[in-house]
Amino acid sequence: MKIAILSRNPKLYSTVRLVEAAKARGHEVRVLDVLRCYMNITSHNPSIHYRGEDLTGFDAVIPRIGASVTFYGTAVLRQFEMMNVFPLNESVAISRSRDKLRSIQLLARKGIGLPVTGFANNPDDIADLIAQVGGAPLVIKLLQGTQGIGVVLAETYNAAESVIQAFMGLKANIMVQEFIKEADGSDIRCLVVGDKVVAAMKRQGPKGEFRSNLHRGGSASEVRLTPEERATAVSAAKVMGLNVCGVDILRASRGPVVMEVNSSPGLKGIEDTSGKDIADLMIQFIEKRFDAVEIKDKSLTRTRTRGKG
Repeated sequence: MKIAILSRNPKLYSTVRLVEAAKARGHEVRVLDVLRCYMNITSHNPSIHYRGEDLTGFDAVIPRIGASVTFYGTAVLRQFEMMNVFPLNESVAISRSRDKLRSIQLLARKGIGLPVTGFANNPDDIADLIAQVGGAPLVIKLLQGTQGIGVVLAETYNAAESVIQAFMGLKANIMVQEFIKEADGSDIRCLVVGDKVVAAMKRQGPKGEFRSNLHRGGSASEVRLTPEERATAVSAAKVMGLNVCGVDILRASRGPVVMEVNSSPGLKGIEDTSGKDIADLMIQFIEKRFDAVEIKDKSLTRTRTRGKG
């Protein structure tokens, strides 16, 4: 197979591992800076160009699209899809998961465990908004934030009111969530490939820090998942329509609650902690799905040929 990896930095750990895994399984692989791809959008012959070259012949594409380039990156991915290139994650699924409010609403609609979440626009509604999520302490999140940036823990009512007013004054879109105290500054990252959790790790924030992101000094350790946690992670991935993703879960007293579904999870922490070759599992998934599509296409072609006879 000929595989494209959409990544702005070919030296990133996750990108390097995917290249290694693809080559080890005998595939041709190429890393493309998604912002250097440009498109010719036509009805019958859509194409993608890269540094003056017409990109053709790819069988599959692995999107490693950063949050800051979601709009352009998913547009490029849609163009690959128009050219019948198999995407590891579809553009619509990535866009769905990157919209934090929409993803929470979709998960809630399907009955997935979630923190109580509030969303409002008018400062006059702040008091009721705070009450709806159980009062302080509570968590305030910028809808555009990533890797723990733009996430604030307000420990008192006055602090919560002040922060929310400040964000609203800046016309920033935020959501307010209940604080899961029993999580004690930790969460669980479940790595889902296809219809199962292939690896998991517990991330613990440093002392005094409620955010557990490894980028913010958190530590990772092995963890044994409960059947309910596994089912929750797989269901969340299915709701988002993602074939590969990281599902972040908090252990609440009422059961697992989903904090986020990440469509482009980093591989270093989860591979180092679990000892699993996640990159290889991702390439294997592409092979199986691509082979299944080819078999289906050949079957349809034979059916049409017999019909003409």
